Amino acid sequence: MITYELCVLLRVMPKLELATTLKRISSSIFDKSGIIRNIENLGTRDMPYKTSNHGVVYNKASYFIMEFNAPPACIDDLKEEYARDVDIIRRRIYKKELDPIPECTLHEELQPPPYRPDVQEMIKNARKYDKPRFNYNTGLDYYPFQK
Repeated sequence: MITYELCVLLRVMPKLELATTLKRISSSIFDKSGIIRNIENLGTRDMPYKTSNHGVVYNKASYFIMEFNAPPACIDDLKEEYARDVDIIRRRIYKKELDPIPECTLHEELQPPPYRPDVQEMIKNARKYDKPRFNYNTGLDYYPFQK
């Protein structure tokens, strides 16, 4: 199953109603054979702009982020169900990209800086911007005329 992130803005309401709304949202994920991994409460905040939903204008909202795994076929059903819910002001479901596992570069980092490949590449890139020096072809190691 794919990992998704559900960003939900709920209308401002007492804690008991908020808990029942979150249970309703999570039970719809469970009904679609999904698994909730994390629920994060970002608190109640002023919205950046007025939003109208179900005939009511909202200025404040409770922000929640849910991380869940679900089959891709059920995402459209969840969006449709959340669109009909009166307590939800805005909802967005994003496919969460998994972070690639970084490869270990400890053996490169333990080398002195001039021998590291990334430092050598930086030096090579910096050489592109060096100004060419003018060669006076006089055989002298100084410029005999005024500068």
